[in-house]
Amino acid sequence: MRIRQSIVLAFAIALPLAAQPAPLVRAAARGVVFHDRNGNGTRDAGEPGMMGVVVSNQEQVVRTDGDGSFALDAGGFGAVFVVVPRATRTTTSWWQRADSPGIAFGLAPAPEPRTVTFVHASDTHIQPSAVGRTVRLRTLVDSLAPSFTIITGDLVRDALRVGEAEATGYYALFAQEAAAFKAPLHTVMGNHENFGVERGQSGVAASHPLYGRAMYRAYRGPDYYSFDAGGAHFIALNTVDVDDQWYHGHVDSLQMAWLARDLAMVAPGTTIVTFNHIPFYSVSEQLHGYTVGPPAPTLITVGGRTSFRHTVSNAREVIDAIRPHGYAIALAGHVHIGERISFEIGGRPMRFHQGAATVSDTPGGAWMFPSGVTLYRVTDGVVDDGTFIPLGPARTTPP
Repeated sequence: MRIRQSIVLAFAIALPLAAQPAPLVRAAARGVVFHDRNGNGTRDAGEPGMMGVVVSNQEQVVRTDGDGSFALDAGGFGAVFVVVPRATRTTTSWWQRADSPGIAFGLAPAPEPRTVTFVHASDTHIQPSAVGRTVRLRTLVDSLAPSFTIITGDLVRDALRVGEAEATGYYALFAQEAAAFKAPLHTVMGNHENFGVERGQSGVAASHPLYGRAMYRAYRGPDYYSFDAGGAHFIALNTVDVDDQWYHGHVDSLQMAWLARDLAMVAPGTTIVTFNHIPFYSVSEQLHGYTVGPPAPTLITVGGRTSFRHTVSNAREVIDAIRPHGYAIALAGHVHIGERISFEIGGRPMRFHQGAATVSDTPGGAWMFPSGVTLYRVTDGVVDDGTFIPLGPARTTPP
C-alpha cells in the first residue's frame, strides 16, 4: 500500500497542476448559433444568428430558428454541441455545458480546398514517461498540416483500474498536450477512459460522480457527436459499453436513437465516415491469439449472450442504420495494429480501417507492427484509402 501511495504521489508531482472539471449535469438548454464576423469568440452588436445549424445534447437533435436560437429539453448527459457545418470553423468551444447560462456558439467562414486532408491516429495511452510519443505525434501532424486530426480512443494510460488522483492526472496531461495541436483535434473515448469501472482494482465506488463515462465527458465533452467536412459527414461513436466491471464492444440503445436523429439531418447521398475505439470487425484476435484469462478475455457474456469482447457485438445494427446514407469508411483503434478490411455490402464496398498505436510499436508473435498514423484525403466527398506514415523509432524487441 505504501509503495502504491508513493507511486501516485510521484506521479502527481510530475504533472502540472490543473483544475479538475465538475461533472456535467443534465439541464434544459437555450442558446444561439451566431455568425462571428470578427472571429473574436463573442457575439458583438450586428452579428446575426445563423439559421438551420444543427445542435444536439446527445439525445435531441434540432436546427436553429431564423434568429439562430435553439431550445433543448433536459436530456442527454449534460453537454450541448454544435454540428460544425462544412467550410466553417468554431470561434468558441464546439460544446458547452447544458447548465451554462446564455449558451452561444460562434461560427466563422473557413473556405475548404477541393481536397481536404485529415490524420487518423489512435491509442496514445499518455503518461509522463511516454508523453514524448504524443509530442512526436503532434510534431508529425503539424508538419502534414491537415484540416483536422482524429484520435480513436485510449487517450490516457489507464483510468479503468486506478484511483481518482492518478486518472485525473492522465486526463489533465492529455488535455495539455492536445491543446498544443495547431489544427482541430477530434477524439473519442476508449476502454481506458472509463474511470474506475474495474472496481476490484481501482477501489472506486460506482456512485462516484466521475465514474465510468462521466470523467471523459467532464474533460473532453460529448462521447459521441458529429461534424461536416470535405463534403462528408463525420460521426464519432462510443463503441465501449460496460457490463458491471467489464468493458466490451457495443453501441447502446440511447446512442442508436441519437444516431437515427443525427442522420435524419443529413442530405441523402452524403458520404458518411464513422470513427470510434473498439472496431466493428477485426482479425487481430487471430494474430494475437485467443485469450481466456484476465485482464481482457476474448469472449464476454452479457444478458445471456456471448460475443467477441473486442469487436462491436451489434455492428450490423449500426452499419444497417448508416449504410443507406452513403457509408464510406469506418475508422477505429483498440487493436494497436494498422489494419484494413474491405468487403462488399449490398453491391457497394465497405472499408474498416484500424489505426496503429501511437504509444509504441506492437509485437505480435514473430512480427512487429509499426506505430504510425494514416493521412486521408477527401475530394468532393470521396474518401481515399489513406497513406500510412510511420511515427518513428519505438521498437523494443527485434522483428
